[in-house]
Amino acid sequence: MNYLTLKEYREMVNSIMDFKNENGEMPEYAQINNRKIPRENYSDMIERVNKFILEMGRSPKTVEIK
Repeated sequence: MNYLTLKEYREMVNSIMDFKNENGEMPEYAQINNRKIPRENYSDMIERVNKFILEMGRSPKTVEIK
């Protein structure tokens, strides 16, 4: 399994948001540390992190890439 650290995850989300703000749509994939993460996977990651924060009251230390 592959994981992103919280710092890597935040960088990924920032790059996705920058792309969305510039192009009006989400990118087909996110790229972080030479890894391409398809939209389906990064959307799932964002949902899981948001759910974790709501339930646990804190950010996770790592985020699994599925």
